Amino acid sequence: MPTDTKRVRGPELSQSPSVFQRKPQAAERLPLQGTREDGRQRDQVDVRPVFVRCGLVSQAKGSAYMEAGNTKVICCVYGPRETERKDETDMKCGRLTADMRFAPFSCPERGSWIQGSQDKDFSLMVLESLQPAVCLHKYPRSQIEVNVMVLENSGSVLGHAVTCASLALADAGIEMYDLVLGCSMRQDGNSFVVDPTYLEENHGGSGVRTCIEGCYKLYPVIQQALTKAVRQAAPPPPES
Repeated sequence: MPTDTKRVRGPELSQSPSVFQRKPQAAERLPLQGTREDGRQRDQVDVRPVFVRCGLVSQAKGSAYMEAGNTKVICCVYGPRETERKDETDMKCGRLTADMRFAPFSCPERGSWIQGSQDKDFSLMVLESLQPAVCLHKYPRSQIEVNVMVLENSGSVLGHAVTCASLALADAGIEMYDLVLGCSMRQDGNSFVVDPTYLEENHGGSGVRTCIEGCYKLYPVIQQALTKAVRQAAPPPPES
């Protein structure tokens, strides 16, 4: 039988994708004193080594790439270009938009390119951080688009996304009052950590996590009560 060269032939043996899935580390309480897991000190402004570079995406007006530890973020800026909305053709100031997304492989919880509620919240926070620094009055009837993609989330991703986006705006030649830099801090009782890692953000045994665990215990009770109410309100089945 001739080989169909238009089809991509798969391997003869295959394994379940779950074998290669990264499993989140156990939810253990991190020590509140002494040296952190990566060697940095608590209660000090001790950030991870940072690598940045501009102009990596030739199709964009401006771009920037940033690494902080294992957190990797890339940002592209497009515009300024004339707005497509007819109700904004006479606006005296430009319009800034921000879109932040996580790649499906960026962290264990992700699995789709579709923008979720967390992405939308982060997009809004990036926009609110950048907007006061951009001289939008210099770009009437124009729109500037900022697109941030998180390639790997190893903690403090929002702060580094803001910094990377600010750098991309500057690389695009957008007039700004100054650069915008972001930094994250996590409070654990009387101790704090600057530029927390993914483990420190999500497995620190904080009050928020305790509240979430309490919600998990309440959920089946609430679900059962709602199901019972719906069944009682439903009309009885017709008699045969």
